Amino acid sequence: MTPHPLLAELTRRTAARAHAAAVTCPCGAATLADRPDATVVRHADTVAKAHAPDTDPTGLAPRLAAAAALPDVLLPPLALAPTLLHGRLVTFWPYGAPVDPDDPDAAPWEAAGALLAELHRTPVPAGLPAMRGPVKAARAVALLRAAGAHPALAPVLRAWRALPAWARAEAPMPGAGALCHGDLHLGQLVRSPAPDGPWRLIDVDDLGVGVPAWDLARPAAWFACGLLPPDEWTRFLTAYRASSGPAVPDDGDPWPVLDVPARALTVQSAARTVTKAVAGGRPLDEVEQCLVDACARMGSLPSQVAADFAK
Repeated sequence: MTPHPLLAELTRRTAARAHAAAVTCPCGAATLADRPDATVVRHADTVAKAHAPDTDPTGLAPRLAAAAALPDVLLPPLALAPTLLHGRLVTFWPYGAPVDPDDPDAAPWEAAGALLAELHRTPVPAGLPAMRGPVKAARAVALLRAAGAHPALAPVLRAWRALPAWARAEAPMPGAGALCHGDLHLGQLVRSPAPDGPWRLIDVDDLGVGVPAWDLARPAAWFACGLLPPDEWTRFLTAYRASSGPAVPDDGDPWPVLDVPARALTVQSAARTVTKAVAGGRPLDEVEQCLVDACARMGSLPSQVAADFAK
């Protein structure tokens, strides 16, 4: 099958950049992702990413600059200015070794917690846009609505409507805001330089100013749903607190702060999985059904939590 023009040209340009930077090239070429919202290819130690078609160049530029300024936390880009290719913004990055999905015991929860804490403590750079986490959640729910009838639609939408407006991207996020990643999960960590360099966060598309608890919300949601073992959640939260992360109190119960973002990420995850199941004409698997069941249990937000997050 002939690759579409964007993928073919992205592959060619990545190879050219990789060969220019190396005396000898092992040519470890691969297509790492080819989705409507991102096409990512690797050639040796160089990775090229074609961002989503609706990516705003005025928002991407300060995000790239922030990554370049924080090389101990975020993987720095190889160039600050994106390239326009077949109508898509393209950025180039050093290759980093990802988390091994087949070795859950080696998951870098401590590194994730420490890196997030350092990111959240960093002064927000001037001109950085808002963190896009709530926008992505709202988009997932919109795609679910457009997918058509499904038994999971009602409980997911009820849980969505119970969230405060800011978590649905219908109002500004509360508080002064911190520097946030916006889409934290283990797939957003790599070792650089590969294969055993220090862990770094990747993917700046959602980086911005916002509620730092959002970055802890996906692990928190999976823990609350029973999908993340308690010891792994504890490792992550303990590392974040040990590094003076500002999103949660130093000790005691973190859930008054995490509750709303964790609910929002549960809804987002459920919406995505149901949309994929509808598109594939298949029933929900066990994990997907667990997320939908969690939405069904949510009901209304506790009044005090809603009031706190509305301030």
